[in-house]
Amino acid sequence: MMNAPDEPRGHAALFPDADARLAIEDWLTQELASLDRRIADGPVVPGVDRAGLARELAGFDFEQPRKLSDLLAWTIAGLERGLVQITHPRYFGLFNPAPSFPAQCADRIAAAFNPQLATWTTSPMAVEIEAHVIGAVARRAGLPPGSGGHFTTGGAEANFTALISALTAACADFAAQGARGFAGPPVFYISNEAHHAWIKIAHQAGIGRDAVRQVRTDGQGRMDAAALAESVVADRARGCVPVMLVATAGTTAAGMIDPIAQAAGIARQVGLWFHVDAAWGGALIASGRHRAILADLALADSLTIDAHKWLATTMGCGMFLTRRPAVLSETFRVSTGYMPSNAATLDPYVTTVQWSRRFLGLRLFLALAAAGWEGYAAHVEQAIARIALLGEEMQRRGWTVANDSPLAVLCLEPPAGAPDPQTIVRRVLASGTAWISVAIFEGRPVIRACVTHGRTSEEDVMRLVAALEAAQAG
Repeated sequence: MMNAPDEPRGHAALFPDADARLAIEDWLTQELASLDRRIADGPVVPGVDRAGLARELAGFDFEQPRKLSDLLAWTIAGLERGLVQITHPRYFGLFNPAPSFPAQCADRIAAAFNPQLATWTTSPMAVEIEAHVIGAVARRAGLPPGSGGHFTTGGAEANFTALISALTAACADFAAQGARGFAGPPVFYISNEAHHAWIKIAHQAGIGRDAVRQVRTDGQGRMDAAALAESVVADRARGCVPVMLVATAGTTAAGMIDPIAQAAGIARQVGLWFHVDAAWGGALIASGRHRAILADLALADSLTIDAHKWLATTMGCGMFLTRRPAVLSETFRVSTGYMPSNAATLDPYVTTVQWSRRFLGLRLFLALAAAGWEGYAAHVEQAIARIALLGEEMQRRGWTVANDSPLAVLCLEPPAGAPDPQTIVRRVLASGTAWISVAIFEGRPVIRACVTHGRTSEEDVMRLVAALEAAQAG
């Protein structure tokens, strides 16, 4: 590490002068650049002794101040050994990418200004930047002119927004009376392979976890449209009130895409809000080569797309998009004298779940402006090509690809007589070479690998192939 700069202590450590701050920031920038290289050359899995870490933390009694540079160095060293390194090019794990450099720059700028995006009046530049990006993504997804939405902390908030909007649109009394305003228990529909955040969302919304109807899949991880239609009919016969249908565009386990057009037709026929959870797979809209796969997104009342997944911003950057933005004003309207304005078409605090809001959208604005859709297309297409290479290499070695996904995720089954997926994954993780996981796909365990890192190379893929083969051999 570089020599640490001299720095202020006590109260001045909270608000150092410009020279002291610059010295620390320059030192930190160099340290983080060095860290990036070390992570790429090191293990992907953490190596932390919990008891030892507890002893270290016990030493921070916050009675005696310490030098910030020492604290930064301790934190970097601890996180280097104490995390699954999702910025490692051989992290083939969940939808947590290495963030793009423009997105990292955005975090530093947002932290320096620390704007409060609750109202347009206090942060007009930031609110307009976010609205501009939302409009561009909505158009790219095929939503009509006049569509809107906002940035969220992630897919769970965006999907929660979809449910609350659907409930509000379905029942004029919901805003005041909640579920009591419905003539019967409100219910909504997802597939068995949909994200389980929907269970928590139903609880949060006050309609109860039993309101979630998990529709069977077709044997390939996609919602069975016939089973969906049957479920809606059965619920109505029982006196339930269907309010929303959710199709998933990129399931977590296997990257499968529900039959969006069929689901949209059923939703229109029976009068349901139609939402598409494209938190990860929605990035496919960037690719001219592949975006036709998601052409039916245009049929949705609302969409979830997470910028912090395949669009590679830093964490905590989701999006909710809707062709019916007026519903947001009704869903989240509130009025109070201490806010500087209350414009339902401008102020995010009256059109979103959040009140205080961080400047999340700058991350995608800078990245999209710097790379353009063309740059993002290359990012998405490279990931798809890398996962295709992995599938081809493993099939040549007698393994089976269980999922038929157009996205950058692969579910593998080892050859007959090989150890089970749990054992193979455990051995790969123990080697430190790569990070993969076990998933359940259509009721059976599979080995799941996903490419999200923009610098994952063919060599990285081949090292994972070798690690899988070594783990199979024992």
